[in-house]
Amino acid sequence: MTPCTTPVLVVGAGPTGMIAALTLARNNVPVRIIEQEPQHRRGQRGATIQPRTFEVFHFLHVPEIHERATPLLLLREHDRGSLEPRNTFPMVGYTEPTAAIPYYNSRFMGQPTLEAIVRGHLAKLGCTVELGTRLISFMQDEECVRAKVVKYHGDDREEVEEIIEAAYLIGADGARGMTRKQLGLTFLGTTREHDFMVVGDIRLEAKGLDRDHWHIFGQMVTVRPTDELGKDGWNFVMVSHRVDLKGLVRDEEALVKCINDFIGLGDDVKVKEVMWVSEFRPNMRMVNKFGVGRIFVAGAGGQGMNSSVQDAFNLSWKIALVYKGLSPASLLDTYTAERLPVIAEMLGFTTEMHKVMFDESGAGDIPPSNAASTSTSKNIESNLERGIRRGKNMYMLGVNYRSSPIVIDDSGVAAVQHAYGEIQEGILRAGDRAPDAPGLVLIPPHDCALSNISSGSQSNRMARGTRMFDIFASTHHTVIIFTPALVVPFVQSVLATLQQVVPKELVRRVVVLPGSPSERDGHGESQMSSDEDQAIDIEVLVDQEGHAYRGYIVEEQETKAVIVRPDGVVGAVVRGVRGLEQYFEGVFGKKEGMLVLQN
Repeated sequence: MTPCTTPVLVVGAGPTGMIAALTLARNNVPVRIIEQEPQHRRGQRGATIQPRTFEVFHFLHVPEIHERATPLLLLREHDRGSLEPRNTFPMVGYTEPTAAIPYYNSRFMGQPTLEAIVRGHLAKLGCTVELGTRLISFMQDEECVRAKVVKYHGDDREEVEEIIEAAYLIGADGARGMTRKQLGLTFLGTTREHDFMVVGDIRLEAKGLDRDHWHIFGQMVTVRPTDELGKDGWNFVMVSHRVDLKGLVRDEEALVKCINDFIGLGDDVKVKEVMWVSEFRPNMRMVNKFGVGRIFVAGAGGQGMNSSVQDAFNLSWKIALVYKGLSPASLLDTYTAERLPVIAEMLGFTTEMHKVMFDESGAGDIPPSNAASTSTSKNIESNLERGIRRGKNMYMLGVNYRSSPIVIDDSGVAAVQHAYGEIQEGILRAGDRAPDAPGLVLIPPHDCALSNISSGSQSNRMARGTRMFDIFASTHHTVIIFTPALVVPFVQSVLATLQQVVPKELVRRVVVLPGSPSERDGHGESQMSSDEDQAIDIEVLVDQEGHAYRGYIVEEQETKAVIVRPDGVVGAVVRGVRGLEQYFEGVFGKKEGMLVLQN
């Protein structure tokens, strides 16, 4: 396998494209990212970030997303023309974060803010978005992709063509983009035309309307305050089965009149300025596969920003390995194999969710008049709440790749789970999300008598206290060896096998011992003698608070190895070196001259 020298081309500079670009750049893969719009996009679209997506940003070293995102607001229902609350409820209840799940709640951040943060990280890595650059066509062969793009220059928008030669092309330009269409990928499913929505950002004159809630008026319009747009900024969504909303995006006067009419509070609450507006139709669609040859699509369906970001993350760490000649091209086939079942199940779930929200809740219908019976009003009210409430599977913490052809689990215990399921307490299988574990304490190298660990090793670069999520990253696999003592054959055989089957710089080796450091002081079982030193780079940690052993379902006297992939997914759970070899053969291919060790 010969490493490439041409860049990877990413088409589309929304969150999906930029996560693909950032993952590649973090892995030292040259990347170009193009965007057909002449300016960075406006609009609060896709503002809800789910916990699993926050984990992606953590592994990519983008902490500002979670730091600056704001908690979900309680929804407050009003009758049209009234500020009196009729009902107040959460979209999803708050969950206290745990040691294993530090990001356990959805939060708000508009895409312009999110994209600006990620662009800043890309810029530090020498990658900038090429605005005003549109993909026209492409062709590919076994060696590369040749993409024809048009750039727009100057005030007169002069068109200049360029042929970009790329090792791979990632189409993050959406379901209606050029990439999906020219690849000939089908777009299976339905579009709910009847649930047509108008969404946008506005400035409101809002006398008496608090900014502590997400307000719903008459089941026809919602307004959500967001300081990202200013102290008078609001994001709105309008839906109606009685009033034709089509065409409002092109008629600002009619749009403003419609919003004001749906709210019904006259001059007390009225639109001062329309900042951005767009149409939206719920798409329950997906492509039949995610790539052909050297060209792939990410987020090409109706799955929303969170799943699209996870598409990009799953694909990009794999492209990085293949690009560098470290993995066979067959690794890229696992992108479709892993993500297609997730998206298929997710669309089934969201189809049912939209059915409840629009067909059963009364959203978009004119509510009963004040003269209507109280029982009818209460029934409509409860249906609306039921239609808007979300379950915890939306957090995506239970999304898994247990059926992937490259994950290895030799536990011998089958655990059936939907690809887009809920997290299963007390169960961890290969293909699952890897849990976090704080309270890990580093044993200094001299305490382990590992004389070959130099002062520049990973061990000394780590803080004395750390957590699993700070060990994981998009640039390497992590092999976690759970063992009651360092001097056991299992540890020796795992470390020796790793030297044979995978390049040292691609794997972070971590030994986790049970108990607290004080309990282990003076006990020889936690030390390697100088005769047993190995020319390896490992970190020895003590699970001081027990979170790692509980989260990874390991007994204190048990020996087990868990491999965590660059995307934070458990790639393998093994109790012997053969499973270790099988996993790394699946990712990196079988190495010539590999030493086969017996347990």
